[in-house]
Amino acid sequence: MLVFCKWTRQLLADMAVAFFAVTCSWSAVAQGVGNPNYEQVAQKWLLKELPTVASADGTALRMEANVGDLDRRLRLAPCSKVEPYLPFGARLWGKSQVGLRCVEGPVHWNVTMPVSVNAYGPAWVIRGQVAAGAVVTDADVVQSEVNWAEDTNPVLGEREAWVGQVATRTLVTGQTLRQGMVKPAQVFQAGAPVRVVAQGVGFQISSDAQALSAGVVGQSARVRMENGRVTMGVVLDGRTVQIDL
Repeated sequence: MLVFCKWTRQLLADMAVAFFAVTCSWSAVAQGVGNPNYEQVAQKWLLKELPTVASADGTALRMEANVGDLDRRLRLAPCSKVEPYLPFGARLWGKSQVGLRCVEGPVHWNVTMPVSVNAYGPAWVIRGQVAAGAVVTDADVVQSEVNWAEDTNPVLGEREAWVGQVATRTLVTGQTLRQGMVKPAQVFQAGAPVRVVAQGVGFQISSDAQALSAGVVGQSARVRMENGRVTMGVVLDGRTVQIDL
């Protein structure tokens, strides 16, 4: 009887181990042992969806995209049709994300993958150091190929967008000129004498005035006319303000 009981216990133990092994194997198959190469699915889709961006001279930027890895701890259910998509609020520029969702399978899962989009092309790069508040000139920059998508701030591709403007902070060698790094220079202070011009069809009139606010080219400034009238105009240069009639 003792031998029989030992044999029975051993048999039950062996059956339990076998059952556990079969159950685990079935579960692994149901969830997917590892994931298929969804990175390739995302990469193929991404290359078709990359935007076409042109530099200031009209040359198309050289676009590159790299897809990161899915979390290797994920065990996604088998799927016969996976659909890549761009998540809401994401853009194919710099560090971003691409979504993958299962649209035909036993479980409709949805995951995201990290992506990096680069855009190479010519841009203006600082070749020395420009102090904050100093005027940026042609001598301060050089053209070089850079990754436009390295920063979210737009590249200042047009020369007119930065030349003669002042640095908003200290600019150092290798920095690409981008929006927010320069601003229009102040050309006169409040109290300075200015010339106000108004132009219509076939005529132009001008008059002396006094600036009531600082003048920045392209921006509005308040002036007091000779007759005491206060008005607003657009600063054209260090001496001239244009007003509407």
